[in-house]
Amino acid sequence: MIVTTADKPSQKALATAKRLAEELSAKYVVRGRQTLRQLAEKMEPIRMVVVTEKEVRFYDGQTESPLYFHPSMAFVRVKRLRRGETDPLVELTGCEPGDRIIDCTAGLAADSLVLSYAAGESGAVTSIESEPILCAVVREGLAGYQSGLPDVDAAMRRIDMKCVNHADYLAGLPDNSVDIVYFDPMFRRPIHESNALEPLRNLANDSALTQEAVQQAIRVARKTVVMKEHRESGEFSRLGFERRHVNTSKIAYGVIEVARSIK
Repeated sequence: MIVTTADKPSQKALATAKRLAEELSAKYVVRGRQTLRQLAEKMEPIRMVVVTEKEVRFYDGQTESPLYFHPSMAFVRVKRLRRGETDPLVELTGCEPGDRIIDCTAGLAADSLVLSYAAGESGAVTSIESEPILCAVVREGLAGYQSGLPDVDAAMRRIDMKCVNHADYLAGLPDNSVDIVYFDPMFRRPIHESNALEPLRNLANDSALTQEAVQQAIRVARKTVVMKEHRESGEFSRLGFERRHVNTSKIAYGVIEVARSIK
């Protein structure tokens, strides 16, 4: 894999590219006058991180679109919260200002953003992503994306991205040390109509959620442990979650009320 920049990069973009190359154990390549297609022709398979002035993009040659951070529907959901409306995830997790939250499967951090906004300035969201490239792309996006709304941007900046296995991370936490633990693993039964997730599917960790990880989550959470899955998934019963449907959506949430789980 290589890391490069857009043509005529700023000093900031150059520094970011060199830092990411070191972090990802990749080769930094000076862009010069080469097009991305010319760079790609020299690689097999194609794996390339490109730092532009606005974002970091990852190309893997398997999809037409690169992977990059964008808030997408999370931005719409946060704007609803700004208007005083509700969000299913916020309601089901019981998230409120000041809560400490762990998003164990961050992906593009859409749900992390919603929870960060709901938890407010006094809250904290730690987003776990086990895949280094995905973690780097999203982390850089959260640090630099400009939504045009200062409070939404502040919610992005408050998210703490960590590249680690969520089970290992949870195992190292004290009992009752956070309020909410959230899981959004790659669905066992994918919803293929979601085209926006296609670049993500080729990169994200598709391992099934384990019972051990759920038990660790119950141990460290004070309020709730929540999982998102396909509404027809058998993961809810396998892992001990109470299934909660959301309107006519194809997704559902599983909820474990920790207060009722502690004996």
